[in-house]
Amino acid sequence: MRPRPANPASRVRRRAGRVAGRAPRSAPPVAGYSKRSRMDKLGVKPGMRVAVIGLPGADLLRELRGRTTDIAKGRPRANTDLILLGVETPATLRRLGPVQRAIRRDGAIWAVWPKGMKHISEGMIRDAAIAHGLVDVKVIAFSEALSGLKLVIPLARR
Repeated sequence: MRPRPANPASRVRRRAGRVAGRAPRSAPPVAGYSKRSRMDKLGVKPGMRVAVIGLPGADLLRELRGRTTDIAKGRPRANTDLILLGVETPATLRRLGPVQRAIRRDGAIWAVWPKGMKHISEGMIRDAAIAHGLVDVKVIAFSEALSGLKLVIPLARR
């Protein structure tokens, strides 16, 4: 016997999905429990200035181009709204200081790291962020293999 979902609404959504058929092929993949697209989770809005640093993937760039054309790779420009920073090692966390200077006062940095690694963890990223004067406000499943932590400048410093 299959266990029932804890939330009766999820049963209705599942049933509605079978009736309506599968999602269109153009729908971007989602990771984790949320059914929102990765661009929605990241908060990418049309026309935003975005920088991608240390994250490979043509799929990511294609998804970003669906929302904005103002995308920098490797080095952020001044007044960037959103920076996606790949964090592979603890040494990469030293880049939070220089990268922070490129974001708008109300901008954000998404630190993206591999799931399940002992050499880099959410706690290490959070500690480095605090050391650089940033605070974390959100965590997401960036993909099946990556997690993301949203870092912002505290309201008191904006």
